[in-house]
Amino acid sequence: MLPKPNRVVHAADFRRIVRTGRRLTSSVAVLHVTEAEAATSRFGFVVSKKVGNAVVRNRVRRRMSEHVRQHVLPLDPPVDVVVRALPAAGIADYGTLATAFEPLLRSR
Repeated sequence: MLPKPNRVVHAADFRRIVRTGRRLTSSVAVLHVTEAEAATSRFGFVVSKKVGNAVVRNRVRRRMSEHVRQHVLPLDPPVDVVVRALPAAGIADYGTLATAFEPLLRSR
């Protein structure tokens, strides 16, 4: 799980990041990236019902969150990121998610 200061939790923050952020796309996720308002990078995850049932959605969210926690934090300069999982993420394993997700964060 991501530490509390590294999470986007408010709906207004999600809306701001999605509306004003730069959009990066892969086969399993869409990232919306914007400059951080805080001193640390923050991440939010959106997984719709199109991805699968609750078990699948939570698994995708946990895998993405864990990859960010282990391999991505901290980012310099800090950014706010909303990660929107696409339906292909529901059938992807952890390695596939990581390899599709990592280049997007590095290219921001």
